[in-house]
Amino acid sequence: MINIGLRVRRAILEDHLQIANLGTVEPNTHRHLDWRSALDWLGADNYWVLEESGAVTAALACPEEPAQMAWIRFFGYAPHLSAPEAWSALWAFARSEIFPARENTQVAAIIVRPWFQKLLLSSGFRVKQNIVLLQLAHEKIKIHPPSTHLRIRSMRDDDLPVIAEIDSDAFGPFWHNTLDSLSRARSQSTHATVAEIDSGVVGYQLSTGSPLGAHLARLGVSPEAQGKGVGTALVNDLIQQLGGIRLSRLSVNTQDDNAVSLSLYKKMGFIPTGEQFPVLVFNG
Repeated sequence: MINIGLRVRRAILEDHLQIANLGTVEPNTHRHLDWRSALDWLGADNYWVLEESGAVTAALACPEEPAQMAWIRFFGYAPHLSAPEAWSALWAFARSEIFPARENTQVAAIIVRPWFQKLLLSSGFRVKQNIVLLQLAHEKIKIHPPSTHLRIRSMRDDDLPVIAEIDSDAFGPFWHNTLDSLSRARSQSTHATVAEIDSGVVGYQLSTGSPLGAHLARLGVSPEAQGKGVGTALVNDLIQQLGGIRLSRLSVNTQDDNAVSLSLYKKMGFIPTGEQFPVLVFNG
């Protein structure tokens, strides 16, 4: 039976409170690990709500940032709805809006909850790769001698345009962050440093902190400087800033098929925790 009071429309700023309420029902939400909250994206394209008799009962946000990469930043639904019911209504509308007008756009999600993976697979998404989590083991910490050709210093505002270029070159169209995202990341980081040679900045790292320890959120090295110890120097400096062998906890995540990154972290003493999160992609 069709519920005539059910409709999908674009999210507006006035939906702020109702979407915030959806977000409090944690088992019914998917959130992208991001520098912005779901509410921060209100006003962006590709943000819709499911409205039932005037009340917002589900929401889907997948704005394109960077261009042609529409990460699913938020999906949440009210307890009286089923996940397939809310998702199918929103996703059908989203597909009609995103494709085929922007045929090269990809919609992607990092899966934390198994029920969301099931929904996406049933909608034609495919598994691209897995994100794996690693943690620095105390007994395996390896402090490497400082490099003579590199300078590690604190990140400054005027470094950000160059860092955005490095990020784009190092990570490519699927994984790179925009200048705005990197600026937000720096403002929320506890440790932000760059690696510099005479010709300029060639790498950077951004880390966050919590009572449980620290997380290396982003590490980027320009392609021409890769394999020359830049990543090692940045991680080495971070470990020392965090207390060296007295460090309580340092974690990092990377893709399970990123051999270069995995090799670097293994060399520095990181070991896999066994946790992994599938990355699913839909190509129009």
